[in-house]
Amino acid sequence: MRVLVVEDEKRLAEGLKRGLEAEGFAVDVASTGTDGLWMATENDYSVILLDIMLPGMSGYRVCERLRAAENWTPVLMLTAKDGEWDQVEALDTGADDYLTKPFSFAILLARMRALIRRGAAERPAVLEAGDIRVDPSTRQVTRGAERIEVTAREFAVLEYLMRRKGDVVSKRDIIDNVWDDDFDGEQNIVEVYVGHLRNKLDRPFGRNAIETLRGAGYRLASHGG
Repeated sequence: MRVLVVEDEKRLAEGLKRGLEAEGFAVDVASTGTDGLWMATENDYSVILLDIMLPGMSGYRVCERLRAAENWTPVLMLTAKDGEWDQVEALDTGADDYLTKPFSFAILLARMRALIRRGAAERPAVLEAGDIRVDPSTRQVTRGAERIEVTAREFAVLEYLMRRKGDVVSKRDIIDNVWDDDFDGEQNIVEVYVGHLRNKLDRPFGRNAIETLRGAGYRLASHGG
């Protein structure tokens, strides 16, 4: 399996290359964000180890551009920054995991193997169904060129439906994934929020993105209705 290491600290990059090659990986190294983006675009990798603070282009932007180009190679961010908002930004721009320097090589290997087992399944940073776009990082919803204002709960219901687009999901599924574990209200609360979303997302545009399947639940059309 081939690994791309994008790291500008020469000693660390060389150490990772030696260690990974000893574990049987083929390793390419890039020392700038620009070179890393080019190599990740031109070659197939099982996983990318990506530093955040890089010359030329930050790791955040490299990851963001890869995901925008629908490149879903697993990305493990490496950084000396340990603030929680740095971790949030790394994950929101499309990274799959985050490791703070200094780190144990054994832990790095375990994280890499977990990502490789998971594979390069599609994990878009922005969810799309036809002309509907939902951005979990900015909490923005748009339909075509129009921005749609939604409440936090409406957003949570819509995000879940978008992540399961094309699938039939029951009211119980939605409650289990959107409401707190201690929610003990009626399942019909889901109907209320689906109604709000239809009033904002469908009816003003003459569309029908959120379908009701009687006795089964709801389905958000993959094509946006």
